[in-house]
Amino acid sequence: MSGRAGGPDATGRHADDAGIGADAAPRGPIVVEREGAVGTITIDRPERFNSMDVETARDFRKAGLQLARDEGVRCVVIRGSSGIFCSGADLKYVRSSGDAHDFGYLHPEASGPEPGYGESFKEILEYIHSTISEIKRAPKPFIAAVDGVAAAGGFGIAMACDLVFASERSRFEWAYGKTGLTGAESSTFFLPRLVGLRTALGLVLLNPRLHAYRALEMGLINDVFPDETFDEEVAEIAARLARGPTKAYAVAKSLIHQAAGVDRLDYHLDRELEELARIADEPDFAEGLASFFEKREPRFGPD
Repeated sequence: MSGRAGGPDATGRHADDAGIGADAAPRGPIVVEREGAVGTITIDRPERFNSMDVETARDFRKAGLQLARDEGVRCVVIRGSSGIFCSGADLKYVRSSGDAHDFGYLHPEASGPEPGYGESFKEILEYIHSTISEIKRAPKPFIAAVDGVAAAGGFGIAMACDLVFASERSRFEWAYGKTGLTGAESSTFFLPRLVGLRTALGLVLLNPRLHAYRALEMGLINDVFPDETFDEEVAEIAARLARGPTKAYAVAKSLIHQAAGVDRLDYHLDRELEELARIADEPDFAEGLASFFEKREPRFGPD
């Protein structure tokens, strides 16, 4: 059973109005499916490498809240379509400073945000950060099923899930520094907790692209499965968790988060958002963005 979050169906209803399992499959960037007590959120925007503009981020948040709060859903899987997990915020969208529909309420006299890119990022990240907070508070397990590239915001979303499984072909990359950004989507919060301070700084400053088995060795993910059986392996684990003692899982998850200091996550997400939006208005990001689309090395310089 499936529906796409946020999009109208043939009768003009929205998938969220009809509930999970609506017969219609409206168009939209986020697909919500349910099989028994397992809910799945698929980021389905392959033409933009499953990156998120405001619409996608908004629908992602809606789907996350819907499944996190539905007591009939006992485990949630987040995945991407077409051999890509997620590449974070849509830089093409950010470069165009969004559109009047998305930003008009912020700037009613103009067609978009003020010059600079911070406002475009802020609108996208507010939705993604809200979803991450919900994932960590949810009284059920959330699984990141990474099949393909998880970079920048996609890396952060994966790290925020309770369990992370990857196919052999998957790659993980922090990636923010390539365009002169500081990190967001929980990446700077969870990295030192998962791999330690020294290794976290190495990933941020040197930005290696990690194959799945290296990510497993470092403690970033839980396991790696062959490409051809990946979906079945993850589905089996999700179904097993859904059959388990959900209330006990919820308490154990909460206690472990308390021990790891995850109760400070919301404060840290606010700081990530504030700092990334600020740095996105600096010349280094403008150069990083230009180099990204021109497919060349960036030429960062002093202030």
